[in-house]
Amino acid sequence: MATQKMKFYIATILNPQNDRECDFYTNGLLAVEGTKIKDILPLEKGVKKYGAKMNKRNTTDFGQAVIMPGFFDMHFHWVQDDVREMPKDSLLEWLEKYTFPTEMKFADKAYAKKRAEQFFQKLVRHGTLGGACYSSIHEHAVDAAMKKSKGHFVIGNVIMNMNSPEALTQSEESSLKLTQKLIKKFGKKHCFTPRFAITTTPKVMKEGSKMADKAKCFKQTHLSETPAEIDFVLSIYRNLPGFEKVKTYTEIYEKTGMLGERSLMGHGIHLSTKELQTLSKTKTSVVHCPTSNAPIEEKGLGSGLFNFKQVEKSKVRWALGSDIGGGPFLSMFDVMRSFVDQHKKKEATYVKALYRSTLAGAEILGRGKTSGNLNKGKEASFIVVPLPKDSQPKAAEALLSDLITPHRKNRHDYEGLVKDVYFCGKALI
Repeated sequence: MATQKMKFYIATILNPQNDRECDFYTNGLLAVEGTKIKDILPLEKGVKKYGAKMNKRNTTDFGQAVIMPGFFDMHFHWVQDDVREMPKDSLLEWLEKYTFPTEMKFADKAYAKKRAEQFFQKLVRHGTLGGACYSSIHEHAVDAAMKKSKGHFVIGNVIMNMNSPEALTQSEESSLKLTQKLIKKFGKKHCFTPRFAITTTPKVMKEGSKMADKAKCFKQTHLSETPAEIDFVLSIYRNLPGFEKVKTYTEIYEKTGMLGERSLMGHGIHLSTKELQTLSKTKTSVVHCPTSNAPIEEKGLGSGLFNFKQVEKSKVRWALGSDIGGGPFLSMFDVMRSFVDQHKKKEATYVKALYRSTLAGAEILGRGKTSGNLNKGKEASFIVVPLPKDSQPKAAEALLSDLITPHRKNRHDYEGLVKDVYFCGKALI
């Protein structure tokens, strides 16, 4: 077998390990062999070790820039790109007024195909190379998303059988048939995706969950985003056979088989101690979406404050997501900023936010051993972000602050931060 050619990349390097630790190289060298990371080390040591192999053709010096892992956005709706910055009064009203009409457009196959190409190119430019994605109800929209996405994504069609607009309502039979078809077509890339308990019948959640579990697919939905949503869910389910005595939103998902080690619950803001214990016991993960949960004046839905300390104390796994269109911007830099801004009193840091935007998501998706950070032997998937000219940080936290805080008031600026993106050793932009 022929030896794969090596490539070398010089820059400041950030390599997150956990909530508190992030390897920091002021002048670093990333050595890549084929699709994998061969080495990561200080430049001085790297030159001593690889200097004889380095030349102008195989070495890229990014100068005043930082190399870091590509992002994992663990909760987003690609079909809601057009409603990200629409007025948001409340979750349920926003869905009815803006989101559902927008998703109806994806019934047109040509439209879905065109939008998928535009959206996933945009996602790459933001440095997002993995995560969990909601599509519309339409099979061809899932097909288009699977074809155009670049990275490690699980994607599913939202399932809507009740309490939904006529144009977005599926029968139980058609939902389950399509679930089986998409699992057969895409395998573990398919994600079983009931929109939430309000729109999905117990039968479909139960039978679809069994299909997903058998195929070892992920499952995703929304949980306890707003108090009004919780009240509405309970009012519906307490009138359904077998659910008359349910006390919590989480209990509904437990009874329908939606919880488990491959289950992703979006939001999880308003959870009781008992609900967190259930999530922990079932190894279910929660995805925190700070920009979506933020106050309405910050273009969020004003859903409330996620108690990450309580979630961690309960030993529930969690990661960060943009939740576009509830969240107004695609950039995980904006999500990281929002997380730190909202949780400063609870000692939130940018290092923690970076870990929860990269390796934590990869770990939840079962990819932590091969991606999510820049450790030796992992995939060479990384982004390059220029540093401000006057930035001379001496630690990871300071560097991230230099990158993120200047754009707090002009959040659109986050869209232009990423200049280079590599996936498995190949340049995407």
